[in-house]
Amino acid sequence: MALFAVLQTTFLLVLLPLGTYQRKVSSEPLPLTPESLKVSINSTCQCLNLQWSVHNLPYHQELQIIVQIQISRIKTSNVVWVGNYSTTVKRNQVLHWSWESELPLECATHFVRIRSVMDDAKFPELKSWSKWSSWEEVDVQDSLGHDTFFLFPKDKLVEEGSNVTFCYISRSNQNNISCYLEGIQVHVEQLAPNVSTFHLSRVPFVRPKGTNIFCDVTQGEDPKGTILYVSKVLEELKDFSCETRDLKTLNCTWDPGSDTALEIQPSQSYTLFESFSQKKKVCKHRNWCTWQVSQDSQEMYHFTLMAENYLRKRTVHLVFKLTHRVRPMTPLNFFLENINSTNATMTWKVHPIGNSTFLCQVELHHDGQIIQNKVFMEMNGKYLLSEMEPDTHYLARVRCAYGNHFWKWSEWIGRKFTTLEAAPLAALDVWRNVKSVPGGYNVTLFWKPLSKFHANGKIRFYNIAVENLDKPSQFNLSILAPSNNTALILHKYSYQIRVTASNSMGTSPASVIVISGDLGDKDIEEERVKGTEDGFSLSWKPQSGDAIGYVVEWCDHPQDPLCGLQWKKLGPNTTSTVITSDAFRPGVRYNFRIYEVSTKWIASLLEKKTGYSQELAPSDNPKVAMGSLTSHSFTLSWKDYSTESQPGFIRGYYVYLKSRMEQCTSGFERTVLSDAPANCEHKIDNPEQKTFTVENLQPASSYEVFVTPYTSTSKGPNGTFTKVTTPDEYTHMLIRIILPMILCILFITIVCYFKIQWMKEKCYPDIPDPYKSSVLSLIKSKENTHLTIMNLKDCIPDAIEVVNKPEGSKTQPLGIGKSLTETEFTKPATYLYLLPTEENPSDPGPCVCFENFTYNQAASDLGSCGHIPVPPDAPPSQLGLLNSPENLLKTLEKDYTNTLGEISAGETSLNYVSQLASPMPGDKDSLPTDPPVPAQCSEYKMQMAVPLGRASSPPSEDSSLSSIALLDQGEHYR
Repeated sequence: MALFAVLQTTFLLVLLPLGTYQRKVSSEPLPLTPESLKVSINSTCQCLNLQWSVHNLPYHQELQIIVQIQISRIKTSNVVWVGNYSTTVKRNQVLHWSWESELPLECATHFVRIRSVMDDAKFPELKSWSKWSSWEEVDVQDSLGHDTFFLFPKDKLVEEGSNVTFCYISRSNQNNISCYLEGIQVHVEQLAPNVSTFHLSRVPFVRPKGTNIFCDVTQGEDPKGTILYVSKVLEELKDFSCETRDLKTLNCTWDPGSDTALEIQPSQSYTLFESFSQKKKVCKHRNWCTWQVSQDSQEMYHFTLMAENYLRKRTVHLVFKLTHRVRPMTPLNFFLENINSTNATMTWKVHPIGNSTFLCQVELHHDGQIIQNKVFMEMNGKYLLSEMEPDTHYLARVRCAYGNHFWKWSEWIGRKFTTLEAAPLAALDVWRNVKSVPGGYNVTLFWKPLSKFHANGKIRFYNIAVENLDKPSQFNLSILAPSNNTALILHKYSYQIRVTASNSMGTSPASVIVISGDLGDKDIEEERVKGTEDGFSLSWKPQSGDAIGYVVEWCDHPQDPLCGLQWKKLGPNTTSTVITSDAFRPGVRYNFRIYEVSTKWIASLLEKKTGYSQELAPSDNPKVAMGSLTSHSFTLSWKDYSTESQPGFIRGYYVYLKSRMEQCTSGFERTVLSDAPANCEHKIDNPEQKTFTVENLQPASSYEVFVTPYTSTSKGPNGTFTKVTTPDEYTHMLIRIILPMILCILFITIVCYFKIQWMKEKCYPDIPDPYKSSVLSLIKSKENTHLTIMNLKDCIPDAIEVVNKPEGSKTQPLGIGKSLTETEFTKPATYLYLLPTEENPSDPGPCVCFENFTYNQAASDLGSCGHIPVPPDAPPSQLGLLNSPENLLKTLEKDYTNTLGEISAGETSLNYVSQLASPMPGDKDSLPTDPPVPAQCSEYKMQMAVPLGRASSPPSEDSSLSSIALLDQGEHYR
């Protein structure tokens, strides 16, 4: 007991100083102010790296403290960030902390200070903040160099969608600096007198080589810029899986996602780590990696796949048992054997994996569809494919899986093949078209190709056997495929036609058609049917009780010369059907023929039907002819209007009449047409009626008429009205009187036209043509024998004599200087005689007398013209003046102009007497009484009209001539 008391006293003495010390510590806070604060800059990440230490810790054990950090920019009062940093610390331990700045650190001065507080549960009462450390200033602008412009950050790397702040320092005090992102100007804000910033939000990925950012500083200088590298975000790893094919190697695969490679950053790297073995492997490929199975028979594996780039890390985990991830290799030695038209045998082998069994799956494909599918345990790798179709393409394939524990199938291995052909199974669907011709028939056979199922191979040709049933005979022909028709010319007998199809393995059953010698054509009335969107619903009545079937025939393209003949065969107990076709179109008329097939295979026409799948409005209007126009009616006719080619059945016609009167005539009702004023309408219900008489009209009135057909759907298109004006009520009476008169005058005119030559010869004969005169044959020219007519220049008259009549008044004298041809004579009566200049003027010679009745109609009484001798006292000077035709003309113009000017009209006659002419006996106005009579004389009648009356007698010897001209003896008139 004494010892226990001593020990107790000693223990209390020890505890007493310790308690006193603890009370002293609790009453005075420990100085935990951070010391030796240092701040540095990492330009790559734009980070402030802080370093400090805490020396005055009460114990050498680790204590939990909280450090508060303040960061200011430009000046200490401008605090931009405040945060707490919690950590454990020992006495004299150096602490580190980093802060990433949004603004590039080169563009502004930064200030940092810190303080700390005890955060340890052992000392709950010691939770007061220490004093702030002094401000630590960080400024790198002085170390930038002597350039006048700087742009920060340089070649920054960020992820797609990040926000980035840029700044530039301009030492030249330029205020007109513009900055651009890929050529697009950005908004700039001034941060300090020589510092400006611009902010980019959610930057996109542009290209692996980076995004261009530049600023225009001074005109004439190159822009200053930098490159912003935007990386795609490293995606989460997907579809991470590992499997083995031989229990020796694991093959791990995954979906790597987008590649984050940039010019300054390689593609993301992949690392495979196995937790149980603590092994790691850097993968060389982006989406797969191999792992060797350990030899110590490790069953469980725990893999961690890590993807990493400069900005981010991604990880994914996978735990599995090795035998549960076995996928066999692709089977090998795959063969197809014993292929025939319906069966084939397939064989293969599987890579062994110890003593394991395998599960195999066999598939048979045709036209992309699975025909057979079988899964079984098969060790020998053999399977029989059966129930296949002949001449058909197939694909057979096989794959296998690990039998102990199913994980995945192996890859498929297969081969395409074709079964052999077989003889066709079914008979052809055959039809015919028979046209009667003189002496026989033109028969066209049609058949539908066999389906692939029934053909059992490629049809090479069609066999046609034609047998004459009346006169035993037969002939055969072959048609090469793919033809589906042929034409035959047959006599008027009964024939049995058998058609078969052949391939390389045989012939199909025969299709039989019988053509009767007597077609028995009969007139069957065509019935109208109405089609719908679903087709044409047809029904018929059987004609006899021994029919073995019916055939409905039509054309898919009635307007096409090739028609597109189609038919449908039906059983003997069928009396109705619906005909459908993709070729049916609205507004097209389709004709259907229904045939009954007897037990003797003879087809007889039973009914005719026609209709439209959908009727439309008429496509055009008839061309109307106008006739029988009277003052009260007229008739319309459109007989050439065809109704067969219309897009609907014509049910009748509408006749529209317009007039200025408000009332409609009888038979018409008032109606309104589209885009037209009120009209009068008459409806014709009979489509066969193509004439109509509009009656009860007003005389001398104007009307407009229009005719349009209509179907069950609508009327025809709008057209142009034809104008009609009714005549006056009495106009037809005038026509009845005037028309016969016009016809009578026309008849007389025609008769006179055909008798005009006869009348002209009788009343006014033609003037003789001097070119055709017979007197030309008497003139022989010594100098020029080819002349056949008499020209004025070639004529040299012997003498000219003007005979004046004493009676009558004188005409107005002619003007001096005017020629004879320019003077108009009212009644010329002067005769001009051409006298010979022979030495013996008394000797007569041949003469030509030109007597023109147009100068003097009385001259017709003169039977001839005289030959007047030259007076003996003619001045010789006159003879010399007329030695040439030119002198003669001048003399005539001069003498006769003067002379005729003094001769009164109606008193002078002018006779032209040739040297070949002589007066005929009995001439009333002949020259002196005893002139010699010429042996031969031709006459030429006068052509110009002269006053009626007796011609004056020639002047006597002592009568004074106005002018006499004699020609040389050697000249003659020609």
